[in-house]
Amino acid sequence: MSSLRVLGIDPGLTRCGVGIVDVDRSRRATLVHVGVVRTPADADLAERLAGVAAGIRAVIDEYRPSAVAVERVFAQQNRQTVMGTAQASGVALLIAAEAGLPAATHTPSEVKAAVTGYGSADKRQVQTMIARILRLDEPPQPADAADALAIALCHAWRRDGAAAGAGAAGLTPAQRAWADAERVSRVSTRVARTDVRLGR
Repeated sequence: MSSLRVLGIDPGLTRCGVGIVDVDRSRRATLVHVGVVRTPADADLAERLAGVAAGIRAVIDEYRPSAVAVERVFAQQNRQTVMGTAQASGVALLIAAEAGLPAATHTPSEVKAAVTGYGSADKRQVQTMIARILRLDEPPQPADAADALAIALCHAWRRDGAAAGAGAAGLTPAQRAWADAERVSRVSTRVARTDVRLGR
């Protein structure tokens, strides 16, 4: 298989981020889909979980990922938020199993380290790096969508055995992606300056 298509899921009841990337053998990533499954806060819990399930099923049916990655639930002060996130996470893993897709969970720090090289990066830093890695004009919004893409990238790179250490060039996937993005940015800037000098 020339590339791996991963569905990343940032679980939640109000907003469940979903993002799909294709990652080729050189670990270059391409955006396939990004979005958010939303459910009304005043709806019954069962109805909200059904809405999350329907949204994830629709994405799987349309884009046919090869694997699913879900952010692992971690303790927070808000117990209600933790419960909702855990329930949505369980739904995501169930849907993956029903579809016959391999699924894994990754902690927030694992995801942040994979895409930024820093396990305590904030949401803005994650969004900025996702835009650079996927060559987007601007960071994905809302943050849940960017987080879903980060989870997908983390899974693809860790599965390839590269996120845990340096690659052949001595760089992690995140560092290589940043360097690639910087090179593209420099080339684009040089082209723009040339156009200005030539009066285009």
